[in-house]
Amino acid sequence: MKPILASVFFCALCSVLTAADPFIEKQDLFVVGDDPAYKLYHIPGVVVTAKGTVLTWCEARKRSAGVSDWDDIRILLRRSTDDGKTWSAPTSIANVEGPKQKNPFALKMKNVDPNDVTYNNPVLIADKDGTVHMLFCLEYERVFYQRSEDDGVSWSKPSEITSAFASFKKDYDWKVLATGPNHSIQLRTGRLIVPVWLSTGTGGNAHRPSVTATIYSDDSGKTWKAGDIAVPCTEEWINPNETVAIELNDGSVMLNVRSESKAHRRLITTSKDGATGWSTPKFDNALLEPICMGGIVRYNHAGQSLILFSNPHNLEGGRESTPEPGKSRARKNVSVKISRDEGQTWPVNKLIENGPSMYSDIAVTKAGTILCFYGRGTKPGFAGAGLTLARFNLAWLEH
Repeated sequence: MKPILASVFFCALCSVLTAADPFIEKQDLFVVGDDPAYKLYHIPGVVVTAKGTVLTWCEARKRSAGVSDWDDIRILLRRSTDDGKTWSAPTSIANVEGPKQKNPFALKMKNVDPNDVTYNNPVLIADKDGTVHMLFCLEYERVFYQRSEDDGVSWSKPSEITSAFASFKKDYDWKVLATGPNHSIQLRTGRLIVPVWLSTGTGGNAHRPSVTATIYSDDSGKTWKAGDIAVPCTEEWINPNETVAIELNDGSVMLNVRSESKAHRRLITTSKDGATGWSTPKFDNALLEPICMGGIVRYNHAGQSLILFSNPHNLEGGRESTPEPGKSRARKNVSVKISRDEGQTWPVNKLIENGPSMYSDIAVTKAGTILCFYGRGTKPGFAGAGLTLARFNLAWLEH
């Protein structure tokens, strides 16, 4: 081999080896105290656009205690164009013009200010054509759709799509609703899928009892339709709600569902089209359920097609068995798992945060970097002192 070619080959080989070295780094993107207007950051979401831009978003709440789900809440977004290394300043991206009315079921609870405006449960979808679709709720009662054609720099005027939820009424007389949260998905067919949860508003925090389902769009977000109820509320499946979706390699859709069931495991159900004919829900014994949001994403790089899942891998006291009756499940030890067989087994579980850590979402960049965006703090709670982005590669996850 000629000297110049040998040098080029050696440099290329070093580059490959370096890229494969395990690494993890963390960066706080939303920190309580950075903006005096907000006392709590919650409900993190992350997605990578077709152009490779990373978008992270959250609910920014003006109070840190009480019935904060119903407080004055805005939706903030940050952008990165360098694989999640540096970030734009936060911007507010959801605004509905005109008069607003508090959900009457919220007003039945103590300490709810009728003048607060609650924007909640944002969901973003990265379309393969470059569009970014966004759904969000107003007062857990109305749902809006908007889109961005410039990777989240600007957004169209929101259009209300609450009417899409009307057909659920025949099966479940909901009074409170929510999309997602976290990111959601576009199927290979082009269909957009968004998990939703519905409640009669008569139980705790006006969010219970609840069922989970999906809405979908076959015309790039112009119109939305309701699917079937995917997981009802029963004695076995108690209050299914915040749900994430993934397309399996056979084209079917799998929902991964939070619930308050006694099994304390995530619920799984599948559908051929992501909207109808859901399978009988089952508990996944490998996925602990501390009653907290989780994240799921496809890792499709270097000839591998894996599913990654994130959530707090914990039950009370760190035991991986059913807690004693009446004991809570602490939100801590956010971890990421790998499935190599389309969610049938999860042989790899890697700790991301050793300590209080809460809601999470997960994404993969064009370069194959894995991003886990999650809440963390110094003491137990439903949310932490801010939202952190962990960047790592598959080599670290498997190491």
